[in-house]
Amino acid sequence: MTEAADLLIRARWIIPVEPANTTLENHAVAIRNGRIIALLPDREASLRFSATREVLLNQHVLMPGLVNLHCHAAMTLLRGLADDTPLMPWLQEHIWPAEGQHVSADFVRDGTLLACAEMLRGGITCFNDMYFFPEAAGEAIAAAGMRGVIGLALLEFPTAYATDADDYLAKGLAARDKLSSNPLLHFTLAPHAPYTVSDRSFERVATLTGELDLPVHMHIHETLAEIQESLAQYGVRPLERLRRLGLVTSNLIAVHAVHLTADEIALLAAEGVSVAHCPSSNLKLSSGIAPIRAMLAEGINIGLGTDGAASNNRLDLLSEARLAALLAKGASGDATTMSAYQALHAATLGGAKALGLDHEIGSITPGKSADLCAISLEDPMLAPCYSPASHMVYVAGRENVSHVWIAGKMMLESHTLTGFMKKDLEKLASIWQTRICPRATPA
Repeated sequence: MTEAADLLIRARWIIPVEPANTTLENHAVAIRNGRIIALLPDREASLRFSATREVLLNQHVLMPGLVNLHCHAAMTLLRGLADDTPLMPWLQEHIWPAEGQHVSADFVRDGTLLACAEMLRGGITCFNDMYFFPEAAGEAIAAAGMRGVIGLALLEFPTAYATDADDYLAKGLAARDKLSSNPLLHFTLAPHAPYTVSDRSFERVATLTGELDLPVHMHIHETLAEIQESLAQYGVRPLERLRRLGLVTSNLIAVHAVHLTADEIALLAAEGVSVAHCPSSNLKLSSGIAPIRAMLAEGINIGLGTDGAASNNRLDLLSEARLAALLAKGASGDATTMSAYQALHAATLGGAKALGLDHEIGSITPGKSADLCAISLEDPMLAPCYSPASHMVYVAGRENVSHVWIAGKMMLESHTLTGFMKKDLEKLASIWQTRICPRATPA
């Protein structure tokens, strides 16, 4: 007698991520109630399962859904607003003034929805967000059907969202309480950066992360300037300040981590800190190149992030995987640094582990949620293919992502989003472009 399954996906190649360095040929994934119940050879699947629906992927690679470990989703509405500008002038002279004038719950809801559509098209099934109005972001993520990790933002200065640090925390925790019934929504504490958050606020974050068991998601050592400012103000580098405040723990997601000494890398490794590596944003804002080879050598868990579309300008994790691997090789002078399999691990299971979700997503493993993406290699421009894993990192792009599932639900079918109206999204983007920069609106 056969077992019942809701869905059976048969693929030419499957990269499960766990076990490492593995590509399976002519295998199938069986799914029931949104969860993976088996990964097995295709011939065995035909004998063992009777599925309500079967999807045949003859010339495709099936992988875990990609995990975007650092994003400011709503900033999609600021894409390209102030390009070719260093980080602090970019923030202080362009981004923060635009946010001060335009950011609202509607801005966040619309921008996040637009970002969700872009990410789903590129195989991203989960993203770790950091922005204002988390309740509005949660509404958009829920409407898109994505898995999202919502950062409860914290700053010292007032914005349209909150007046001071206490207000940020109170509103963030209230949003968490309201949204927590959605099984696809998760949360982090998200103090912006050491240069925008006080010791008192960090002490509160350290207490809350222990009480609530929430990850702490924060920009750290992105630029040399912030390190110099910390030395002048506090007498120590930012990471040492955070260590003294009790925040350098396995709950910490260190975003960027570009400028690190050997001792700091050893500290991150010893404490089990994860790093969100954002290579495109680091290059575009001239922040530098993260020491990935040294981090990998110390066993630091690395995930990949796009950052926001205002500083990237694409929410494209396949591009980040390619660039991360190439930069690691070029910067280290070692072509073996960050192999294709390691880059795919960072784009999937590495991000999931950083978020504390590796029991649920990040690999094609029985018992985990069926968060999956398929990349088509049917285009002759991608031929020949000797190594599917290598092709995923160095050849294929987000335009080749053909199918996406989240918790077993198909979100992208044959390159087409199943739950979005393209014209509605185009209208949203056009409306906000006119509000933010009317002179830039195309005729």
